[in-house]
Amino acid sequence: MLTRQYKTIVVTGGAGFIGSNFVRYWLHRYPKWRVVNFDALTYAGNRDSLKDIESDPGYQERYAFVQGDIRDFNALCNLFDLFKPQYVVNFAAETHNSRAVVEPRVFFETNVVGTQSLMHACYTRQVPRVHHISTCEVFGDLALDAAESFSEDTPYDPNTPYNASKAAADLAVRSYHRTFGLPVTISICSNNYGPYQFPEKLIPHFTIRGMRGEKMPLYKSSQNKREWLHVVDHCRAVEAILLDGRIGETYNIGSGIEADIETIADSIIRELGLDDSVKKYVPDRPGHDRRYLLNSQKISDQLGWEPEIGFEDGLKQTIEWYRQNEWWWQPLLERSSVDEEGWASSKDE
Repeated sequence: MLTRQYKTIVVTGGAGFIGSNFVRYWLHRYPKWRVVNFDALTYAGNRDSLKDIESDPGYQERYAFVQGDIRDFNALCNLFDLFKPQYVVNFAAETHNSRAVVEPRVFFETNVVGTQSLMHACYTRQVPRVHHISTCEVFGDLALDAAESFSEDTPYDPNTPYNASKAAADLAVRSYHRTFGLPVTISICSNNYGPYQFPEKLIPHFTIRGMRGEKMPLYKSSQNKREWLHVVDHCRAVEAILLDGRIGETYNIGSGIEADIETIADSIIRELGLDDSVKKYVPDRPGHDRRYLLNSQKISDQLGWEPEIGFEDGLKQTIEWYRQNEWWWQPLLERSSVDEEGWASSKDE
């Protein structure tokens, strides 16, 4: 039985990639806090990401898992009545762009309707502070040679169902602050990488396929760029916003480090001791954005946050983590639901 001597933070989507890393980070950083992980355990949710935490008697009073869906308003109200959290951090979302092309409705149901349900529950139960996680993709994309970057004031211009669902979620969060006074903050983050990332995403996908002797499917637009941030640096940024961020504000979180898909593949190939024959070029996914780059000066100036993990070292550490943890990713391979090599044929159907 959990005692009431701890402050409580509720993390929605805490069995996912970034959420589980944040749960682990907060538990280690704040021994006087308990973390309640509220997750629907969809195909990408995995309690094994926190298996060591759940099995450690030292965390028995400080960690609780509750299975539930952010679309379920009554379940959220019951959760908040029971645990009375000081903070709620919303990582819960459908996030895979390719799957959004195949099943767009699921993304709008979870990311928009679910976020609204969560905000309303936070409002009715008077949660003291709410933080919502967004993505750089809400801004649309940049030309590969563009000199500009996205600031917090850049107008939203999403190109895909996933991006549009996240943009709509952000607007819902802001509306709850402006209409009802809900004490919210929003962070807009660049592409994350690190341990416990579901195998459908680029870096684990290429790493695992390389280790298994399978081809790495690169989109033909393999020079398209992304800005890369280690998940632990993301956790540190969310921490800074929760502790010192201004209510009602939005903060970009980026590293400034860009790498294109070809470079990522080449780095993984070198680290695994393979050669270029493992690369296979496939048709681009519909709505494949060219480039994202965030201006993160605001969080640096206001909160003193800067990324600490360099991309080269972080990528090597991540590849090594997947080498050492086949027990974690092997059972997940059959859950992947999108054929990244099938876009040409799917357009003809």
